[in-house]
Amino acid sequence: MLKGEATTLSLGRYAPDAKAWIVQAQTLADAEHHAEVTPLHLLARGADGLPGVAAVLARAGVNGAELSSAAARALSALPKASEPSYLSTRFMDLLARAERDADRERAPVVSVAHLLNALSQEIRGGAAEVLAAFGVGPGSLKPHLGALEQAAPRPAFSTPVGSPAEPEARDLVLESKNGQGDPVVGRDAEIRRLVTILERREKGHALLVGEPGTGKRAIVRALAKRLGGADVPARLSGARLVAVDAASLMSGSRLRSDAEQRLGRLVEAGQNTSAVPILFIRGVEQLFGQGAAGQMGDALRSLVAQGTIRLLASTTPEGLRKITERDAAFVRLCTVLEIAEPSVPQAIEMVRSVAARLEQHHGVRIGEGAVTTAVTLAKRYLPDRFLPDGAVGLLDEAAAALRVETDGVPRDVETTVSRLESIRVQIAALSGVDDAPTRASVANLTAEANALEPQVLALTKAYEVKRGTLLAVRGVERELEAARKSLADARSRSDGARASELEHVAIPELERRLASATEAARAAGASVDQAVLGEEQVARMVADWTGIPVAKMLEGEADKLLKMEERLERRVIGQSEGVRALARAVRRGRVGLRDPKRPIGSFLFLGPSGVGKTELAKALAEFLFDDESALTRLDMSEFMERHMAQRLLGAPPGYADSEQGGFLTEAVRKRPYSVLLFDEVEKAHGDVFNLLLQVLDDGRLTDGRGRLADFTNTVVILTSNIGSDRILGADPALFESTEGREQLRETLLAELRKFFRPEFLNRVDDVIVFRPLAKADLARIVEIQLASVQKLLAPRKLSLRVDEDAKARLVDLGHEPALGARPLRRAILKRVQDPLAEKLLERPLPEGTTLVLRTEGEDFVFDTVPPP
Repeated sequence: MLKGEATTLSLGRYAPDAKAWIVQAQTLADAEHHAEVTPLHLLARGADGLPGVAAVLARAGVNGAELSSAAARALSALPKASEPSYLSTRFMDLLARAERDADRERAPVVSVAHLLNALSQEIRGGAAEVLAAFGVGPGSLKPHLGALEQAAPRPAFSTPVGSPAEPEARDLVLESKNGQGDPVVGRDAEIRRLVTILERREKGHALLVGEPGTGKRAIVRALAKRLGGADVPARLSGARLVAVDAASLMSGSRLRSDAEQRLGRLVEAGQNTSAVPILFIRGVEQLFGQGAAGQMGDALRSLVAQGTIRLLASTTPEGLRKITERDAAFVRLCTVLEIAEPSVPQAIEMVRSVAARLEQHHGVRIGEGAVTTAVTLAKRYLPDRFLPDGAVGLLDEAAAALRVETDGVPRDVETTVSRLESIRVQIAALSGVDDAPTRASVANLTAEANALEPQVLALTKAYEVKRGTLLAVRGVERELEAARKSLADARSRSDGARASELEHVAIPELERRLASATEAARAAGASVDQAVLGEEQVARMVADWTGIPVAKMLEGEADKLLKMEERLERRVIGQSEGVRALARAVRRGRVGLRDPKRPIGSFLFLGPSGVGKTELAKALAEFLFDDESALTRLDMSEFMERHMAQRLLGAPPGYADSEQGGFLTEAVRKRPYSVLLFDEVEKAHGDVFNLLLQVLDDGRLTDGRGRLADFTNTVVILTSNIGSDRILGADPALFESTEGREQLRETLLAELRKFFRPEFLNRVDDVIVFRPLAKADLARIVEIQLASVQKLLAPRKLSLRVDEDAKARLVDLGHEPALGARPLRRAILKRVQDPLAEKLLERPLPEGTTLVLRTEGEDFVFDTVPPP
């Protein structure tokens, strides 16, 4: 293609070897990242890769190897470019001279001789300079062109590394006759409609449109099975169905002529019967783009319009939109067939039909519970994957994991052996250092290694025994299966002697050996029966894929959820109502008793600063995931402006940073099961609340790139300081009774309605009021904060003890109801941690020393108690 023009170069009148020479010149330019394809590229490829050109140069007295090296040096001096190479004006002039030369000779095609003669006529540019250096001038090669006919009759170019290959076409009818492909159930209506479309007089081409994974390719395979079984009208009986991916069809195709030839060869592959051939192209939207892709789309439209084939093509709804924008005429030539995602009951039937193939592949049994669980969990927790593909993939990997666990190295053996190897590596790394900390580390590692070595030896020996007995059982089973097949074959051939020997001697002996091997395997603790895949393994695989803890409700996890309030209140003090509300929502979400289209729970936390609103969100994330990083915290003071609010979704396509995604949507896409904290939400711009309306009601958002983010497995927490003065001024007795809390709550709702819109407040599940912290609450918080200081001293092997008077004094210093627990934290920092740091710097303390904090008047004093 010429740069800046929409015209394409047609090489239809060029001989195959001449055409290959031109394509190789462009391939060389692309490989070297040159901006243009020049005659120098043609010279370099001819001298290096075309035997006939080398023969002509040799007859003209030119050393082909030296000329090739000179051309390579000249190529290295050409400027680089990041865009695809375009045919230069000088290169187009060379092709025009070759075509005029062919016209003067009345040659039917433009040959290599015409190209070589035109190349020798270059008078300017890199090719002319290289040729002139070797004494080749305009027309000087023409007397020697006869050497081309005497060259070895072989292809002009051997396929170089990285050169484009022909697209891989597959005969789906033949594959179906050979038993390839999974069975297809539940799509009878779509298959019948597809046959009807192919029978149409006009627009007999089907465009299958559906989301990835909904079964478009499976429907085409089912059609191939019907074609192979003659379960179609007579017009289609015996038709071949040739399938190819659009990506492989387009790979390496640079010119329109290449596109036409490739499609033509695919059509020829299906024309060995009287029926009209059927071509299936997967991902057809890739053929309708810029450059070579657009040329391929044009060639495909021309072929479809001629009616020489029946076309089946698959794409997504987004792909259909792109095709319509690029080439609406192609869409009008086809009949669109919508392939919708199946319902859960339909998907269960589809997956159940594939389960037998998975059992055969993995050597495990798949229970009905595993099939149902795979479909249900895939529908609920894998929003980016559509049924039935998501469920089949989930079941496939769960069965593979079970096979690895049963036939591979057991997890406990692998973990123990890996730990021992790690310890040995660490000991070897520390062997060259001799100081007290290193000696202590080596001693600890050595002690652990000595304790692990007998365990590893015992586990490894037991595993080897189990594996050996299992291999013996499997070997005898294969022999017995082969003997039974031989018996059936002997009976079919009426070979009585062979059948009698197998039936009365060989098979009974193999059965006796199998029973003995099975008994030995069971004695060694090995299971000889096929493992059964159940619901629990499938749920664990979902947890591995998504990080969502959806494993079957084990007794231990149920106990943990029932004691959720107790766990959270160890960290969040004085806020029992908020803790109970969160716990109820999480338990509803974990057992599925909630609206599946909304978040697990949405809460608006109200209260003064420092009373534990953010701390409760962190505690919830740690409880659910054992990791505070599962908390996505967005400080709304950063989103006070309208342009900042857009960053939650990401910039639309075409804008700067449009590929980065939004802060909020990307966080949820990476962690679909998480806690979302919108801190100080009253500071956000109004556009943020418009987004939150959709999150709280529909559980979904579409980012700037058109991708869907699913919020249905999140807990949404919004914090606000609105009404803090009323909470601080309220009678503490109001918080002790249900009536008092409701009275205060109604007062605060009146304040909230002045700031938030009614539709926003109506979508929040609960408004939780956080009470001011009393001195009794601060006394418990002191214990938690001092325990954190003790953890900081643990690496030094020091301990901290604080007497009751010192704790009471810290509570007095940190009691400021309007500021919550933060003054207490500052008091501990100044009165405990700062003096403690100075004491540790004065002189090193021996390991095991206890530091006792006590009060002396208004001051805090540290006493040291030496180790016993």
